Amino acid sequence: MRTLIKRILGDRLNIDWKIALITIVSTLLITADYYYSPTSGNHFDSILLFIVIPFGITVFIFKEKPSDYGFKVGDWKTGLLLTFLGLLVMTPIILFLGTRNNGMQGYYNISQDGLIWKKSLELLGWEYIFRGWILFGYARKYGSDSLWLQAVPFAVAHLGKPDIETLSTIFGGFAFGWVAWRTGSFLYSFLIHWFIASLIIIVSAGSFG
Repeated sequence: MRTLIKRILGDRLNIDWKIALITIVSTLLITADYYYSPTSGNHFDSILLFIVIPFGITVFIFKEKPSDYGFKVGDWKTGLLLTFLGLLVMTPIILFLGTRNNGMQGYYNISQDGLIWKKSLELLGWEYIFRGWILFGYARKYGSDSLWLQAVPFAVAHLGKPDIETLSTIFGGFAFGWVAWRTGSFLYSFLIHWFIASLIIIVSAGSFG
């Protein structure tokens, strides 16, 4: 009987329970964010789902410090330099897409009411779940390969957005991840992401003519 069971089940799986929990919880949170709105506001949903819950799991279940998952200032000198370079590179690209690409214009020509603070809260959550919790959680086992691993759910989370944006997110996700990896903090990828997202909305709305 044991032989039959072993033949069916194979060798015992050696699963890292923290990796498994990060994968399961992050997938469920990203899915829940798509289908539901527990706070009736995307920005507050993002803080609850992508910061509060992972933060709680880190502290109370993993018994670890959030700073181990990128929740810190990190190498701020390098971070500010990379942020500046990121804005320098992305500004002309966003200006071009926001004025020339119909898909981007149609999707992002939305109300700018509360844009600065709402987009800040929304992307603060997004960056922590991907460039903080998932990236640094996976990095302990997979090292720098975690840069690509965290970029996959990030790209999938963009389905439904303009095609040119979604197709680029596997590379953009890697780039954001590298900034976090290099600085030890998700803060600087957040600043770059927030700038890009805010600028595309402003440009698509015709604020630059």
